[in-house]
Amino acid sequence: MSTLIKIVSVFLIAAMFLSCTRKSIDEVEYFKDPHSYSRPDEAVVTHLNLDVIVDFTAKQITGKASYQINNKTGSDVIRLDTRGLAIHKVTLGKDETNTSFTFGDSSAYLGRELKITITPKTDWINIYYSTTNNADALQWLEPSQTAGKTKPFLFTQSQPILARTWIPCQDSPGIRMTYHAKIQCPPDLLAVMSAENATVKNSTGIYECDMPQPVPSYLLALAVGDIEFRPVGKRSGVYAEPSMIEKAAWEFADTEKMMETAEKLYGPYRWGRYDIIVLPPSFPFGGMENPRLTFATPTIMAGDRSLVSLIAHELAHSWSGNLVTNATWSDAWLNEGFTMYFERRIDEELYGKEFAEMEAVLGFQDLQDELAQIKDRPELTPLYIELSGRNPDELSAGIIYEKGYLFLRMMEENIGREKWDAFLNKYFNTFAFKPMTTERFVNYVNKELVSNDSNLSKKLKGDQWIYGRGIPDNCPVITSDAFQKVDVQLKAWLSGTAAVQLESKNWLSHQWIHFVRNLPEKMSRTQMTELDQTFGFSKSGNAEMAFAWLTHVIDNDYSPAYGQLENFLMNIGRRKFVEPLYTRLAKTQTGLEMAKRIYSNARPSYHSITYLTVDKILLPNGN
Repeated sequence: MSTLIKIVSVFLIAAMFLSCTRKSIDEVEYFKDPHSYSRPDEAVVTHLNLDVIVDFTAKQITGKASYQINNKTGSDVIRLDTRGLAIHKVTLGKDETNTSFTFGDSSAYLGRELKITITPKTDWINIYYSTTNNADALQWLEPSQTAGKTKPFLFTQSQPILARTWIPCQDSPGIRMTYHAKIQCPPDLLAVMSAENATVKNSTGIYECDMPQPVPSYLLALAVGDIEFRPVGKRSGVYAEPSMIEKAAWEFADTEKMMETAEKLYGPYRWGRYDIIVLPPSFPFGGMENPRLTFATPTIMAGDRSLVSLIAHELAHSWSGNLVTNATWSDAWLNEGFTMYFERRIDEELYGKEFAEMEAVLGFQDLQDELAQIKDRPELTPLYIELSGRNPDELSAGIIYEKGYLFLRMMEENIGREKWDAFLNKYFNTFAFKPMTTERFVNYVNKELVSNDSNLSKKLKGDQWIYGRGIPDNCPVITSDAFQKVDVQLKAWLSGTAAVQLESKNWLSHQWIHFVRNLPEKMSRTQMTELDQTFGFSKSGNAEMAFAWLTHVIDNDYSPAYGQLENFLMNIGRRKFVEPLYTRLAKTQTGLEMAKRIYSNARPSYHSITYLTVDKILLPNGN
């Protein structure tokens, strides 16, 4: 077969045979999403006017979501997604004519289908609603859980299918809408969204936010708190609590350079501004690519700009993800694999090839760790995974991020960087503001790059990468001279050289992380003490390094660092760190007891995305 990908699933083979009687995949506007009750081929939302009040006393968002709709087939019903929302009333049109609504199917993670009665001429629907305690997208923080300790904070996390828990919507990544929002909050707080925002507080506590570019629902985002703004470039700036704002502005000073570098690689930035908000440490991810306003964890603020690659990652999403978006969550590698590749290209341009290669090697180490963890579930290792009937949050991050990166890097190495970059530039322009499926991407690669070159197709092994399990044998080999220097010193230490004599004076943080990651799994108390006293690992302000060290603390029962371990778990809610540390603790009875004790105090400060994951580790029976 001369194409890049051999379509192996029965569905896709059937589609090939039926191509003469239906639209080709490249002509389809909307795709069936197993994680949404919406039917956009019948009636679809196109614009949202949101008017809500944020009530910190009741811990509730209440108000009206008005949608402009396109009733494409003259349907008498439009279907939306909700989960845990209270729907009070629905009206039609600007004159707000009352209409009926019912709830349809329901499931634990999909929520309930909201069916609204409309007419063939309906162009607006107005939904009066309020959130409940079951709004998993929302985290309401008490003042004590913030940096300033004096005022409350609220933030949302809508990806992948949590937008429906704080606003009724057609919650599918393949459906886009523009939006305007009016947010009312306490006057001593500032409200910002994934949109055009105010930069200073006003006396009314009412803020209006505009998003003129169409975005999918998972990119709806809101943060409300004691927030200040600092510009870091002509199109970029940072929001943070007052006690952190200067540090954040310094840490992210390269943001404008990143934007310029990204544009040189793959075309113009199409979202106006690119700002960052540093959230409280309970934010469950490193960052979230909400357009115009990246949500970021404070754990990337190491004080030396060593972890700002995460900003390059979230910025890259402005092309891969926000601009060209996976049509369903089965296609999530199209968002994340592309973004990992793009991030490292930005890093290479700004910080040099060696820096980017260190990032890639660390990523490959993460992938190997994840493959080991899921060795008994090889069905999780293809890039494309059919997720019908499964929660999309169960996707293996290492696969869609790092295997996706390796696939694209393999493509670059075989096709040539110049030709590959031209292809990607055209790809982002051709499919801007459109949904992308794996099959559509494959068709485009075949058309633009492979054509009838059967030898190239065999060399690329695209079908193995996308639909196959594990890592194909044409995986790029990534090496780092900087890490080889670390390996020499590590070997010397293991051979008896004192830690204080190691040649590590000029190491970068990536080299230290590599050193700590590659320490033996089992070490003596003497060895742990020597390393800690010489290099101060238990006092590290670099969250990545602290996490790597704490895995050894647990594995080697190094009690002098238990205080750091507890402090880390109490004050950081980033799932990437929290989940594996609790998993390690739970391997022994003593560790399990420690984990449960810490978790009983830490759980209230975690976002639902984090605590629902840890619950499965420590409280599998709900105890």
